[in-house]
Amino acid sequence: MPAPAPNGPLITRDTISARLREMGVAPGETLLVHSSLSSLGWVNGGAVAVVQGLLDALGPTGTLTVPTHSTDLSDPARWRNPPLPEEWWDDIRSTMPAYDPRITPTLGMGAIPETVRTWPGARRSAHAHTSFAALGPRAAEITEGHAPDCRLGEHSPLARLEQAGARVLLLGVGYGSCTAFHLAEYRVPSPSERIGRPAPGGGWEEATDVSVDSERFDELGHDFERDRPVVRERIGTADVRLFPLADAVSYAERWLPVHRPREEEFSDPRA
Repeated sequence: MPAPAPNGPLITRDTISARLREMGVAPGETLLVHSSLSSLGWVNGGAVAVVQGLLDALGPTGTLTVPTHSTDLSDPARWRNPPLPEEWWDDIRSTMPAYDPRITPTLGMGAIPETVRTWPGARRSAHAHTSFAALGPRAAEITEGHAPDCRLGEHSPLARLEQAGARVLLLGVGYGSCTAFHLAEYRVPSPSERIGRPAPGGGWEEATDVSVDSERFDELGHDFERDRPVVRERIGTADVRLFPLADAVSYAERWLPVHRPREEEFSDPRA
């Protein structure tokens, strides 16, 4: 059978940049973009055209940032989809390639972040699980200093983006994908956990970090959008939201302890 005809309008590089400007994206600003290419409809040029449109809207003085996480470089004992036989775990740990920001691919981030990761001039942060990649004049400032024991906290690109006055663009995805809320988890009582990964020089290493969890982020986002200014538009068939990262973090700092208290689960190693 022939493939079905595409739904929705034709989306091009110019469509992306024009709609973003209509939403208020300004040349020179810094954006953290969470995205779904398929949500937009039929895009001429795919992820490349979307990245070009984003860069066009930001201009040469703006900075584009995306999550480029690679959570598969982790302890196989924690894998659930699917779980692996316990007798494999030691071999997997000893042979797993170490994280390399130049070549380690993203996992579950989609085509747009993977395209940014490989874009000429992209800078990528050093965390093996929760790296971010950036393009633009503030890329190094945002991605440098990502500590191995701080996936999404004060020593991660999220805190740098907050300091830079960045805004978050949810391009066809919901608040469950909003990593900014995780920064708030580091500022409220949260459990800790041991995180394993292949060591850069070989072997296996572990670090203690805050346990992050996106449970109820969609509900948090609903309340945030109800109470705080959020620009809402559509690009193609995608719902798009734009808001200051700092607003999202501060709102989550107040919301999480009330609606998702976790302090009873742990003793804080930072105390």
